[in-house]
Amino acid sequence: MQKRGNKYGIHRVIEPEGVLPQPANKIDNDMSEIYDNEILIDVKTLNIDSASFTDISARACGDKSKIAEIMLDIVAKQGKHRNPWTGSGGMLLGVVEKIGDAIKDKIDLKVGDKIATLVSLSLTPLRIDKIKEIRAEVDQVDIDGKAILFESGIYAKIPADMPEKLALSALDVAGAPAQTAKLVKPGHTVLIIGAGGKSGMLCCYEAKKRAGVTGKVIGLCGSPKSAARLEKLNFCDHVFVANATQPVPVLEEIEKLTNGQMCDVTINNVNIPDTEMTSILCTKDTGLVYFFSMATSFTKAALGAEGVGSDVTMLVGNGYTKGHAEITLQELRESPELRKIFEEMYG
Repeated sequence: MQKRGNKYGIHRVIEPEGVLPQPANKIDNDMSEIYDNEILIDVKTLNIDSASFTDISARACGDKSKIAEIMLDIVAKQGKHRNPWTGSGGMLLGVVEKIGDAIKDKIDLKVGDKIATLVSLSLTPLRIDKIKEIRAEVDQVDIDGKAILFESGIYAKIPADMPEKLALSALDVAGAPAQTAKLVKPGHTVLIIGAGGKSGMLCCYEAKKRAGVTGKVIGLCGSPKSAARLEKLNFCDHVFVANATQPVPVLEEIEKLTNGQMCDVTINNVNIPDTEMTSILCTKDTGLVYFFSMATSFTKAALGAEGVGSDVTMLVGNGYTKGHAEITLQELRESPELRKIFEEMYG
């Protein structure tokens, strides 16, 4: 008889006692037996979140063997892949291997289904048996290994109409475009920071769709390459290249592009620190900043806004909102141009 588990996975926490799996320093990643409310996954690919992979790659000086060493060490020490420097994780692609007796009749999964987990690796019990390939350009790592999805964990079945790596890349950032769909209204002026990246392109598409012909979408890119890629999509009314860690030049550009009115909504998707003030200064007092970036310091954001007398509303980048997987995958179906770029980069 399988052991009874807690809905939120507290039964897997080793230390400190009394906390949930995400903030825990160490969790149990023994996969020899599962609890009655767990799903055992045969893992194929880890999609490390951008801030985390950028950090690990920098520490490894881009050396893939050192990246592998760092990842294995993280999992060995914690029983999960939570980057100790950024605190973030990612998500995974795998095949359902076993379903606990207490939930097998309550969920729409069966053994053999391909799924992407939509909860962070920073709380997911994980065992890496072998790192097979590191695709640094897309933050994905193919492995042999196992993982546990808790009863409260969310997931998406891999759709039949697109390659699994393509679906995984989009689902990894599903929270950003789905939140954009909720936040952007007709007529809004929207700034997307990190607009040429994976989440950025999806957000630009959704922002243009929601802001409509009376709105304006501005894309800030970190490099000429990403700007050229974004311009081809025609999602933005203006695209420019700038260093988002330097708020004054960006502020001056946004003042020009908005005739001093600034932005109603700013979506921050970058994978580097120190872009909080750029986001705040480019947004009008009655506006809203959505910090999707896991590199965000919410202390810097809060104190920084106070320091410049900004009454802007700031939202934490919750990677989940209802329907986020469906919204994001639908974007790839609706836009052949966007899907083509994603297939070239991630498919």
